[in-house]
Amino acid sequence: MGDGKLPKLIDIPAFTQYIAQGWDSPARTPDLVPGAAEAAAAHRARLAGALPGRTVVVRAGHAPTRSNDTAYDFRVDSDFYWLTGCAVEHAVAVVRDGAATLYLPPPARPGETGFFADAAYGELWVGPSPSLAEWSAALGVEVLPLADFTDPGVPGDDVGRVLAELRMIKDAWEVGQLREAVDRTVEGFAAVLAEVPAAVAGGGERWLQGTFDRYARTYGNGPGYASIVGSGPHAPTLHWVRCDGPVREGDALLLDMGVETRSHYTADVTRTFPVSGAFSPAQRQVHDLVERAHRAGLAQVAPGRPFTAFHHAAMEVVARGLHDWGLLPVSVDEALSDAGQHHRRYLICGIGHHLGLDVHDCARSRPEAYHGARMAPGMVLTVEPGLYFHAHDRTVPPELRGIGVRIEDDLLVTEDGAENLSAALPLDASGLENWTKEKNV
Repeated sequence: MGDGKLPKLIDIPAFTQYIAQGWDSPARTPDLVPGAAEAAAAHRARLAGALPGRTVVVRAGHAPTRSNDTAYDFRVDSDFYWLTGCAVEHAVAVVRDGAATLYLPPPARPGETGFFADAAYGELWVGPSPSLAEWSAALGVEVLPLADFTDPGVPGDDVGRVLAELRMIKDAWEVGQLREAVDRTVEGFAAVLAEVPAAVAGGGERWLQGTFDRYARTYGNGPGYASIVGSGPHAPTLHWVRCDGPVREGDALLLDMGVETRSHYTADVTRTFPVSGAFSPAQRQVHDLVERAHRAGLAQVAPGRPFTAFHHAAMEVVARGLHDWGLLPVSVDEALSDAGQHHRRYLICGIGHHLGLDVHDCARSRPEAYHGARMAPGMVLTVEPGLYFHAHDRTVPPELRGIGVRIEDDLLVTEDGAENLSAALPLDASGLENWTKEKNV
């Protein structure tokens, strides 16, 4: 009598012989975003200028394990994509003086044991996959088997910093990808607002989150970060990604969402809408102050100005408004001083950041190259002031408690100013009320 264990298929000659036969050749051309390979070549040339003679090794990364043999979705390392234009799990790029060699895991095709036995690379599991030669032809670089990779040495600590600072300036192709990301995001906002009645009827915040995430996955890779849907008292929580609350008539609904395109560039846009189609007087009071701060910040985005200019401009408007409302225990000047910052109780986060392949792009840059630098043409950044009055904050009058408002736009710094890439969404309270009513029809 046998031991009851199932036999291994690789040990059954009849099976291995049979499964190796009778397969047509499917299409296996790499699915590259148009222009990605050419943009990557230009990016490598910029890296060569910054690190001449240096060998740089960048890994694509791999999907983290969720449990046992189940993994989360794979998302390629941003530096790897910027330098190669492709997204293959476990791949390695070796770059020197503008030239690149990619080391990729070869696919397992019919006739190979891995075809049916390798869940990571067997085509029976993952579908038709390009050969290394096909990848080489598509990308215009040498492509070798991953097994041939030998690490040429430990990279310097400055490589990540250099790449982050190079990525601050977007080229024309990158700007095009970000335009697409923003346009799709605006469409996603419209799709979400159309579902507000269903959310009020019982679907809640999660119904709206799922609506946007489904839209983002249909027209891109998915959301560029965890979508924030905060209704009513959840809106003041900066990163309300649980999205497990109800959506009620009379709530102010904060939506912070972004579509990541197939090229991995993401938008990052926020608006606050009145669920009923009209803001209450208190909600409008808060929104109007945030709007004034936002417009003050937008006006400061221009080449040559300090990166922090929009932050300070928006913060001053917020501090003065809070003082006028009697919410500051000190003068405006004292609140704005480095030793004060009392207004930050209601606006703890910064006012903006770089945007690109990562929602908080270029994060490994030196402080003097980020917040300490001046804005330059080709930078893409966000401006996003807000006010967050928590329902349990006793320093806030009852009528303002539980109101959270944020306005966030994505801006391209140009030669003579800035272009608001997300300008298709209204900024003012009346415009947002009208947009809500139009999309709910």
